[in-house]
Amino acid sequence: MDEFYIAFAPLQGYTDSVYRRAHCVHAGGVTEYYTPFIRLEAGAPRRKDLRDIAADECMGVPTVPQVIAKDRDEFARLCDAVQGSGWNRIDLNLGCPFPMQSKSGRGCGLLQHPAELEHIAREMEKRPEVSFSVKMRLGQESADEGLEAIRILNDLSLTHIVLHPRLGRQMYKGNVDMEAFEQLCAACRHAIVYNGDISGTDDLERWRLRGGKIKGVMIGRGLLARPWMLGGGNLGDVLRLMHDEVYRHATQKLCGESQILSRLHAFWEYIAIGHKQHKAVMKATTLRRYDEAIATILSQES
Repeated sequence: MDEFYIAFAPLQGYTDSVYRRAHCVHAGGVTEYYTPFIRLEAGAPRRKDLRDIAADECMGVPTVPQVIAKDRDEFARLCDAVQGSGWNRIDLNLGCPFPMQSKSGRGCGLLQHPAELEHIAREMEKRPEVSFSVKMRLGQESADEGLEAIRILNDLSLTHIVLHPRLGRQMYKGNVDMEAFEQLCAACRHAIVYNGDISGTDDLERWRLRGGKIKGVMIGRGLLARPWMLGGGNLGDVLRLMHDEVYRHATQKLCGESQILSRLHAFWEYIAIGHKQHKAVMKATTLRRYDEAIATILSQES
C-alpha cells in the first residue's frame, strides 16, 4: 500500500520558504509543502513569489509551487516562469475564495468559467514533462460548478485533486458539505486529497482509515496551530527550533522592528498556547518585549 499522503496547505503570509524549511527540518511528518500561490502582477510573475521557489530557498524541502490564473495565457506565463526556475511539479489553484481573486475569475472564480478551464486543461496537456495537481472547492456558488470542473479534469493526467468540501462563497465559515464532496469523489477519476477542518491526529486517522480514492489529506491551520502534530517531536523543542530559524531570518533580512515583529507575530498567530501567553506575544510592540514574552513561553513549554 502506498504511504498515506500528507500535504501542508499554502497560507499567504505564513508558509513562506523560511517557515516551510523550519517545519520540514524540525517538525517533519509532511509529504509535500505547497507554496502560497504565484500570480501575475502588471503582466509578469511576481518577483516575490519567484524568490519563494528559488532552488536555494527550497533545497531539501519537498515543495509544490502553486499558481493561480484566470485564463490560458496567464497560466502559460506562470508555468513558463515556474519551469524556468527548475520545477517540473505545479499545482493549479481553483480553491482560493477571497473576492479579490474569485471576482476576477481566479481561484474558485474559475470554476464558474468552464470554457476557460478547458483551455487551461489543453495547456497542461502541452506540458507532459510537468506533474500537475489541482486544489479546488466544491464550486463558487454551487457544487454543480465543481462537477463540471471534474468532468474537464478527468481527461487529464494529474497526480491528484485536493478537494475542500465548502463553496467559495462560504469562505471558511459554515459547515462542510460532505454529501456534495462524496458526489464529486464518485465522479472523479483521480486520487483525492481531503482538505478541511483537520485539527488533530484523530481527524487525520479517520481519513487514513477510509482508503479508496482518498490518497491523503492536506492540513493548513491545524498544522500552524500545532506544528509538532505529525513528527512526534517534543512540543517545546519543535517550537524553539522553528522559532529560532524564523527569528534569525527575520532579524537578518527584514528592515526595522515593525517588519520584523509583523513576521514574528504571524508565526505565533495560530499557535495553540494559552490565551495569556498569546496575548503577551501579539501585543509586543518592541523586540525587547517580544523577546521577554517568548522567553517565558519557551521556558514553560520546555
